[in-house]
Amino acid sequence: MKQTLTKKKRLGYCFGIFTESLVYNMFYTYYLTFLNEIVGIKPMFSSIIIFVSIAWDAITDPIIGDYTDRPGVNKQRVMRISVLPLAIVFVLAWTSIGAGFSTQLAKVLLYTFLSMGIWIFYTTYSIPYYAVVAELTEDYDERTSIRSLSSFLNAFCVGLGNILPALVPTVAILLGKKYQSNSYAVIAGIVSLLAVVLGFICCKSLDGVYEPKKAKEGEAVQKLSIRTTFAGFGDILKLKPTKWFLLFVFFFLAMSSMIQSNLTYMVIDCIGMKYDTGIVFVIVSLVAAMALTVPIVEKVAEKKDRRFAMLLFLSIVLVGEVIIKIVGLDATIGDFKIMCIISPAVLGIGSGTFWTLFYSMGYDLVELNEFKTGQRKESTITALPQLVQKFGSAFGILLAGQLLSVFGYDSSKDVAGKESLFTKVTDAKIINGMENISTIIPAALLAVSIICLIVYPMTRKRFEALMLQLEKKRNGEEYSTQGFENIL
Repeated sequence: MKQTLTKKKRLGYCFGIFTESLVYNMFYTYYLTFLNEIVGIKPMFSSIIIFVSIAWDAITDPIIGDYTDRPGVNKQRVMRISVLPLAIVFVLAWTSIGAGFSTQLAKVLLYTFLSMGIWIFYTTYSIPYYAVVAELTEDYDERTSIRSLSSFLNAFCVGLGNILPALVPTVAILLGKKYQSNSYAVIAGIVSLLAVVLGFICCKSLDGVYEPKKAKEGEAVQKLSIRTTFAGFGDILKLKPTKWFLLFVFFFLAMSSMIQSNLTYMVIDCIGMKYDTGIVFVIVSLVAAMALTVPIVEKVAEKKDRRFAMLLFLSIVLVGEVIIKIVGLDATIGDFKIMCIISPAVLGIGSGTFWTLFYSMGYDLVELNEFKTGQRKESTITALPQLVQKFGSAFGILLAGQLLSVFGYDSSKDVAGKESLFTKVTDAKIINGMENISTIIPAALLAVSIICLIVYPMTRKRFEALMLQLEKKRNGEEYSTQGFENIL
């Protein structure tokens, strides 16, 4: 018998965000820097490694989404068997084994392969993890509540995923000169251990509250193929709100990943602080802003709706980024570099808002698709935004890496395998470029994201009208499209 989603089980499920988010945040914040500084790959190539590995993941996203949507497939089991391989590959990807390779091509091939491995197992875990909520409840506010708790915990994941790698200098001292280049691998091992333990807790919490989807009477299950998979994606893309939702996601993630991947350079070169001190202020401010934003965003979304809350808070972030550029990242009050608190706080408001509402906004498309096609595609509808999310994030990092090269930064001239990332840049042109990567360029991307959100037609009122008629349709009663014509 299916159990109710108790507070204890809800918390257990939400612990699963640690498995996904710790890996995600350490990768997006530090992998570009790791490849540049420890492995000795040129920024233009290291950003391509990240882009290619995530582009590869774009192929697997729809396949995994389609597979886990099929009757008889147990999302809980798929998550459980993905956790350990993800942890192993993640550690391998942070080793400095390629630093001694004599050519850039050999380094690029090795780390492209390893990062591709991260994303295949990450996707196999994260798609069913997020999709299962749409099967646990159809209530508009309960979905927001679950995602809000998950987003609140995600603030601490962001903190751990960023603070732990900041301990690299300390770990390097402990390891000694011979092994210091593998300091990141040690941190990755700690992250992976947490990911495994909390991932298994999440899977256990679904016992009794989640039941694998069963085939309807007389329903023929199509054989899994790339053709049928992308045909299913095509049906989702035909939904009117989908294109605006996906464009909104793409440009927001491009904005946030560009800033996130540039944090190290922002602290040392733009703000002008010592790395060890500056990164602590930055991460604490980022986490605090996210944690404080989540409950406020949840309340606004409950009182109005999710789109309104997203527009309100992202507009605040846009204004904030422009003001930061005008004032300058090196601004001080007395002797204190105030932007080590203000800049990450602005990003934290945006991240807290996005991750609180993003997935629950996507869940609304599940019922819309069911109304139009008669099929529920929780994982496919989760996979499609994730695909776009990763492309957006990869694009932001790619753009950041290419711009670093355009502005004249080239760390490959340093001695690979040493902690050279803590060397301050003195060229004013490069520093100004790094500041733009953390402020005005992301602000432009965010402006496009907000425009797409304004056009996005799904609101609480239309969703509730949809659910009223969908229930009638499920019961074989006469139904209409009154009240939600604009989303069809």
